[in-house]
Amino acid sequence: MELIRCTAADAGEVEAFLREVDLTVTGLDAPSTRLWVERDESGRIVGSTGYELSGDGTHALIRSVAVASASRTRGRGREMAGFALERAADERATTAWLFSRRSGAFWQSLGFVAADLSELARVLADTHQVRAFVATGQITREVAWTRVLGGA
Repeated sequence: MELIRCTAADAGEVEAFLREVDLTVTGLDAPSTRLWVERDESGRIVGSTGYELSGDGTHALIRSVAVASASRTRGRGREMAGFALERAADERATTAWLFSRRSGAFWQSLGFVAADLSELARVLADTHQVRAFVATGQITREVAWTRVLGGA
């Protein structure tokens, strides 16, 4: 798996890919958001992963972990998620959080446990995704997950 850090030149293509797999595109270009993509031999995006850091850098909101439908069931999602978790820990984040209504079992297999939605919203209040979810009321329909990063 070769992941390439996204740049402004990738913005439109990354947004289209994330919309195709039904993931949030808010704040993709924010300085607090880190995104990577995997491309196939023709240059088409077939996977993405990333996270958004809290203002103090201790919390990471895992975002944009996606694999194109033709490449699923090969362990790519697990690799993509692991990459984001490792990078966030490298930046000294100590706790990872995420929203997922559909993939709870997948995230639990990576050590995540159900989390209090209000706690996620509190510690990540300055992230683009949380601000957008609060502003639109979507946050009340979400399911939160968390896990400790690093040695745990």
